Amino acid sequence: MSSKTTFIGAVEIGTSKITALVGEYTGREIAIIGCGESTSRGVIKGSVVDFRAATECTHNALEIAERDANERIDHVYLAQTGGHLEGFYNEASVNVKAADNMIEMDDIRTVCDLAKAKDLPLGRMVVHNIRRPFRVDGRLVPTSPENLVGQKLEVGYWTVHGQEQRLADNIHVIRGFNLEVRELVLSSLASGHMVTSMEERQNGVLAIDIGAGTTDYVLYRNGAPHTTGVLAVGGAHFTNDLSIGLRLTEGQAEKLKLRFGRAVSQARDKGEKVWLDGNFAIGDRQFSRHAIESVTAARAWELLDVVKRRLGHAFSPEACAGGVVLTGGAAKMPALVECASKVFGTSARLGEAPTWVNENLRDPGYHTALGILYYGVSSLSDNAAATRRKGGFLHNVSRLFAPT
Repeated sequence: MSSKTTFIGAVEIGTSKITALVGEYTGREIAIIGCGESTSRGVIKGSVVDFRAATECTHNALEIAERDANERIDHVYLAQTGGHLEGFYNEASVNVKAADNMIEMDDIRTVCDLAKAKDLPLGRMVVHNIRRPFRVDGRLVPTSPENLVGQKLEVGYWTVHGQEQRLADNIHVIRGFNLEVRELVLSSLASGHMVTSMEERQNGVLAIDIGAGTTDYVLYRNGAPHTTGVLAVGGAHFTNDLSIGLRLTEGQAEKLKLRFGRAVSQARDKGEKVWLDGNFAIGDRQFSRHAIESVTAARAWELLDVVKRRLGHAFSPEACAGGVVLTGGAAKMPALVECASKVFGTSARLGEAPTWVNENLRDPGYHTALGILYYGVSSLSDNAAATRRKGGFLHNVSRLFAPT
């Protein structure tokens, strides 16, 4: 086997399930050769609360993925989510040094370093420095400004940071499997780039990933991530609302949510009843369909409205021609697309994986893990950028996550 072959692991430690993918990277292309899943334990709202339980189920998913691939993973790229993640924007500008006003790499490095230099509070650590496009004398430059002529060079970074201890917990879970965590990858960036096109990102698009315990979102402008965020609310909260409102166990509420939950209520007859199990056995009960839909619809509107309010002035329908794209396991709830369109006042759709993704991995619940895998490819391919032919899929992925 070629010494250039690398086996990349992509791991998402979610609230409801752990997903691990294995990619075989040859230096020019990647093939997904292994997949492992395990029911999640010890994880609440995207954060590890029981280290032993979380470690056990994560290692189980990794073992299944390696057996499926029949290969040992070399290193892992790990998804990051959770309410502890926060972001801020900081920008900087420099006067171009050269007498002929031609921008050099030294100018670029200086302005980038200044834009990333803002200190973090104690106990916080940077997860991502996301660069927005450069400006030369106020003019937007979508690519590198090197060798352009101008007097003033500006750039800004959206910096995502998290609690060091929370981040360390996730890393230690993987290291317990005797694997290196090469990079932490923001979940919203991973899933967002799987379900949006380059054209949509250029024209403005909002991707919202609704998982069981968290909702991650990323707003793209001018081809680059503009603003990201995480809410510690997800599909499990729909279930919890039903459990409380209808006095059900969590399992019973989950069953009703999956069978009858809707993000926009359509039940016209308040007297219409539905059965919990439908087998008419002892313990089977009837519930108002209108009541179920009212609960889930209220939660759906509230969740999406909170995302809109968090984005504030960063979002406007006029600057988001690509609309809203929904993904994540909980995004499959009926009428959620309709609800998102009403909340944000723009078009909305359910995100789909690119056509090259195998049928068994096309479900929205895999979009984050797929995105992490290809983030890993972009990182590895950056190291060989000087010898790699420009263009093609790998080049686009590499450009998607702008180098810092």
